[in-house]
Amino acid sequence: MKHHDQVADAFGSTAAAYLTSQTHATGADLRMLAESIAATPGATVLDMGCGAGHASFAVAPHAKDVVAYDIAPQMLATVDGAAKERGLANIRTQQGAAETLPFDDHSFDWVISRMSAHHWHDVPAALAEVRRVLKRGGKVLFVDIAGIDHPLLDTHIQAIELLRDGSHIRDYRADEWVALFDAAGFKAAIRERWRIDIEFASWVARMRTPQPRVVAIHSLWDGAPDEVRQYFDVQTDHSFKLDALMIAAQ
Repeated sequence: MKHHDQVADAFGSTAAAYLTSQTHATGADLRMLAESIAATPGATVLDMGCGAGHASFAVAPHAKDVVAYDIAPQMLATVDGAAKERGLANIRTQQGAAETLPFDDHSFDWVISRMSAHHWHDVPAALAEVRRVLKRGGKVLFVDIAGIDHPLLDTHIQAIELLRDGSHIRDYRADEWVALFDAAGFKAAIRERWRIDIEFASWVARMRTPQPRVVAIHSLWDGAPDEVRQYFDVQTDHSFKLDALMIAAQ
């Protein structure tokens, strides 16, 4: 199975769980996204890798139009249903990969993405597409789990993410994000950094992680050096903290 198919498959079967996940449905970053879009009157917005639609739902009341874009058709069906329930008639869904956006040049005032880019097969290609579909002077806000500057810590979190979700590619570090945006012709900066509390049991249940991989994550956390366990604040039930960041570009 190719990676794009793996992502679509993984998130197709878990769409409902992501819609109801408190980790995904709440957060100060959603308010920041909404406030940013509200500052652009009549904004047209593309939400890349929209998942269950939480970023789209947050910005839709402040935008003219929102396109919720994702590779998993079941996710888009979830977004359609939830948008109707919430009376958000200005959201439309479209299926596809981040690297090939089926939109005209200079179509959007804003491109946003939340907790998606660590699955993208080719981030430089995706950012080139973002640049193409943005209007002149258009802006970007991405939110994602962050890689860690120290290699010891970074190796552990990437391994644990991959064990939990076979479609995971990479949590990029802040400096990697700035470099990726720079290379695509953007001026980018890290706007916020914070930590997310991960309750282990619901985290693996949401992704339907197979039991042998859950056991492997337990083993990896249990055997991790003290400084790794301290940094990620690993608890006796294997709950822990993830780093997240928001990057702004234009």
